[in-house]
Amino acid sequence: MTPLVNFIRVTIDILRKDLMLEWRSREQVGGMLVFALLAILMFNFALELESSWTAGIVAGVLWVTLVFAGTIGLNQSMAAEKVNGCFDGLLLAPVDRSAIFFGKALGNTLSMWVVAGFLMPLLAVLYPVNILHGGIVLIIVLGTLGYSMAGTLLAAMTIQTRARDALLPILLFPLALPVLLAAVRSTGMLLSGFPLTDARFWVDMLTAFDVIFAVLGWMLFDYVVEE
Repeated sequence: MTPLVNFIRVTIDILRKDLMLEWRSREQVGGMLVFALLAILMFNFALELESSWTAGIVAGVLWVTLVFAGTIGLNQSMAAEKVNGCFDGLLLAPVDRSAIFFGKALGNTLSMWVVAGFLMPLLAVLYPVNILHGGIVLIIVLGTLGYSMAGTLLAAMTIQTRARDALLPILLFPLALPVLLAAVRSTGMLLSGFPLTDARFWVDMLTAFDVIFAVLGWMLFDYVVEE
């Protein structure tokens, strides 16, 4: 078996393990969905949207909700690995540790996609915008992927600390700021009726940061978990 095939197999095994645990407990996605629903309802009651600035506000509401729900999921994902020393067991396995990173990151990304799939129809009902748009789906895929990879790396860094629940967002939000800025701006442009080609700069920026965070995770995960 070639190293690349083995790497992919381990990544898929880690992802499958996380999905099976989540299917049995439904703790991570369940908590994220409850938070997302409450957040959207609070925004809906608090904001009186006018047609001239609806698009920008809805883009902000979507990404603020996704980001905070995703942070909850990241904390729960790593907290589950602390139980009975499961994370230590993963690190002792004779596999490339960067495969563990990518498996965990993909699992966290899928959780955010579930939340996004829940939010988009709800926002379409609550607000007068065309959010069920193929370009917006692409932006959500790219934005959540970058955010999850950055969050997974930092969650692994803070897993051993007592204040990990507070420390993770403090470290993550500044690091992921370029991803969030590009996601909000491009989503707002598409909701305002601009074609995807007009948001090309922001989409390229999202893609670039996805690659950067993937490379950083591949290079630094082994060092982070050792420390």
